[in-house]
Amino acid sequence: MIEKASSHSIQLFNSGYKCAESVLISVAQAHHIDSPIIPQIATGFCSGTARTGNICGAVAGAIIAIGLLRGRSSHQQPVEPTYELVQQFIESFEAQFGSTTCLGLTGVHLGTEEGQAAFEEAGMMEKCTQYVGQATRLVMQLVGDDE
Repeated sequence: MIEKASSHSIQLFNSGYKCAESVLISVAQAHHIDSPIIPQIATGFCSGTARTGNICGAVAGAIIAIGLLRGRSSHQQPVEPTYELVQQFIESFEAQFGSTTCLGLTGVHLGTEEGQAAFEEAGMMEKCTQYVGQATRLVMQLVGDDE
């Protein structure tokens, strides 16, 4: 189930969905959650939070997916279980890739024409594909999908 979801997120990413959308859609669908709002709630986080260089879209999509699956449904429920999963995710992702920001991961600022050109020239889509696949994999592992 984990590798299938990871492969699916990469397929979505390569088909035109952006990073945060791809991770969220794949994790949601792996858990039989299908809704038109799923990509919509992630769109603003794509490309380093709308090309600001901030949080990587794959990371943001993963955090939204964790909330979708393990977030609280009432203000009376504790936030700690979800926070712990998100903290574990961030720690694992950052340990593997060295950063959780788009700028830190790509070395370019997508909010500029120069940054977008440098992104293309450096073939950064390959790296982003890795981030999408691994973010999906980590979420699936953290929420207890064993395969």
